[in-house]
Amino acid sequence: MQNSVESFLTTVEEQEVVAAICKAEQQTSGEIRVHIETTSKGNIETRALEVFSILNMQNTELHNAVLIYIATNDKAFAIYGDKGIDAVVSNSFWDTTKETIQNHLKNGNRKQALVDGVLLAGQQLKSHFPISKNDRNELSNTISKG
Repeated sequence: MQNSVESFLTTVEEQEVVAAICKAEQQTSGEIRVHIETTSKGNIETRALEVFSILNMQNTELHNAVLIYIATNDKAFAIYGDKGIDAVVSNSFWDTTKETIQNHLKNGNRKQALVDGVLLAGQQLKSHFPISKNDRNELSNTISKG
């Protein structure tokens, strides 16, 4: 089953997603990660929160990290934002990003789903968490896999 995670994106596509993360983080102090695994083993929102914690994403200074979580065999995804984001945004804050990712995935465009999702997340975070001149990259930009 691990093969499903490995074949979700090609190496080149993974590099394009990482480049999108770097680009998105150039305009916000927010941190964006992507995690891909075969199954959430139940509730996807619960698993996204677990992965968020496993990746220590709650340790950012402004609590403004976002996880885009994909469960390949479940054909499902979730977006989890830390408490610093939830404190300042509306409940519908991630709707556009979710719709964009979902539409691309429905059409089989896995890489574009993640690239556009990451870039949209960055744009949305920018208004609440603009980049500061002493900003530092607090989390890895690589795609993690489970």
